[in-house]
Amino acid sequence: MDEYFFQCPYCWEQISMLVDTSQKQQNYIEDCEICCNPIQVTIAINDQEIVNFQAENIEQ
Repeated sequence: MDEYFFQCPYCWEQISMLVDTSQKQQNYIEDCEICCNPIQVTIAINDQEIVNFQAENIEQ
């Protein structure tokens, strides 16, 4: 597991999450730890390193 820091697409605060680098592709929803809004997270891993990370707001 690696800690990855990014900016919340709602409140713009820097937050972090633990990323399981043994999974090559990940796509899930996780709530911001500060503003609690749902974030669509898409991650691509290659050789246990994050090569692509996207955190997008979910249009509601």
